[in-house]
Amino acid sequence: MTSSLMLALSEFEVAEANLVKLERLWSEIDEMLPRGLSFGINPEFEDRERAFTSVLSALPMIDGWKPPIRLMTPNEVAQWRFDAMEIGEPGAELALDEAVDQPGKELREYRARFTQKRRELIRDTLIDTMDGIDGDLQTLRATTKPLEKHNALPTEPWEQLKAKVKQIEVLLGSSVQHPATWSNLRRHLHFGMVGDFLDIDTRDWPPARDALRKGLYGANEPLPQMTADLGELASSKPKGSVATQLQWDRLGAEAFERLIFTLISSEPNYETAEWSMKTNAPDRGRDLSVFRVMRDSLSDVQRARVIIQCKHWLSKSVGAADVAAAVAQTEHWDSPKVDTLIIATTGRFSADAVSWIDKHNDAKKVPRIESWAESRLELILAERPWLIAEFTSDESPATQLTIAP
Repeated sequence: MTSSLMLALSEFEVAEANLVKLERLWSEIDEMLPRGLSFGINPEFEDRERAFTSVLSALPMIDGWKPPIRLMTPNEVAQWRFDAMEIGEPGAELALDEAVDQPGKELREYRARFTQKRRELIRDTLIDTMDGIDGDLQTLRATTKPLEKHNALPTEPWEQLKAKVKQIEVLLGSSVQHPATWSNLRRHLHFGMVGDFLDIDTRDWPPARDALRKGLYGANEPLPQMTADLGELASSKPKGSVATQLQWDRLGAEAFERLIFTLISSEPNYETAEWSMKTNAPDRGRDLSVFRVMRDSLSDVQRARVIIQCKHWLSKSVGAADVAAAVAQTEHWDSPKVDTLIIATTGRFSADAVSWIDKHNDAKKVPRIESWAESRLELILAERPWLIAEFTSDESPATQLTIAP
């Protein structure tokens, strides 16, 4: 049975095919419009005009809007140019140029809205697929350790990886630009040797994943704004108490993980953030992995591997047993070794957990443990209000409706 997402993608593909036709037809029509004083009948223009009108009528609306395009005829353009020369005003020529280009401007506006909506459509599925690729690569790391570079890869996990890459290509379409390393990734997938996997794991996929995430959450996309005029809002002299705590209950467990992932991905001193596909934690949460970069002008750059376990716990504290279990789980991570374990929670740490962590760190045991309780997260996020806005907005990626199969 075809999924609702696939049906939606098919509709977007048809719309894009029509949009491409309109863009091509407009380019041909624009070439036929006179640049001077040329009057007469042009059957080719009439053919293009009829085709353009027909395709435009088939173009679907986006949020109730579609281009309100009216094409100017060659004789209308020539007459406007003649009138502009008669009155001798430079502004008349400029107005004509703007009127002639109006259909192109409307099509560019539709293209921009189309691209934004298609990104919204694929966002959740694309992120899940990228997480799946991280999991496949993690599996392949373990299975290829005893193999030489010229050996063939295990069939099942390699085929799973190839299938997910193909799915990403279908999801992307033209709405998100393919990363610069994508062609290399596809080439290495084709050959399928251990050496190809190593190139994908270390060179091709990390920058591709980062580029895809940036493409999905474009810095130029607006956040929903309830207020039309901030001046009027300030003039209204609003009164009342000020919230001193973030509304963690507005985020689900997965959205909390994504918030922490977005936080570490946006910090300059953190590199190569990725999700684990393991779900051994009591709350079924997945760990995050990242490298913390320490730069010293008098020494080399040092990178420490950090594992972050996210616990969206609103009604209970993290206890000593929870911390011990998190430390034990770090032993199952592949090399390089885990230097630091961060436990991030929307709740608190119990007194025995704080004591356990202090004793562990005082004994210089590895990994070192950092506790990010609700109060610390509030301080971190207070300095990054854009992140709070993105993950608490009613239309933010964290709260969008997931398309069901």
